[in-house]
Amino acid sequence: MGIISFVTQATAAQWQELEPLLPPDATRGHPRTTDLREVVNGILYVLRGGIPWRMLPHDLPPWGTVWWYFRKWREDGTWERVEGALRERVREAAGQEATPSAAIIDSQSVKTTEKGGPEVTTLARR
Repeated sequence: MGIISFVTQATAAQWQELEPLLPPDATRGHPRTTDLREVVNGILYVLRGGIPWRMLPHDLPPWGTVWWYFRKWREDGTWERVEGALRERVREAAGQEATPSAAIIDSQSVKTTEKGGPEVTTLARR
């Protein structure tokens, strides 16, 4: 399951798993001319390298195109669907159920007020 080990370029096997999870080309209007694999490689380059979008190398699509797809997929839920599908595949490959059956939240994960509940955070009524 190599799709989780992305660095900055999707291998052929990783792209084969990822491509069906991305939105299809629009049925109306101008057909897509941008290579989505290169867009994904640009997104990975920025996220993995921690660089500004405008500093994408010139062998990738223009930064504005890469940013546009990243933002569009964030807003339409594509990234959430991709993450969910890949998480299920990884869990199944590890011999677990596709979806978790329980969650754990400990006191270190959820902070409350130091001095005791809602009385401290609301104004006293007179």
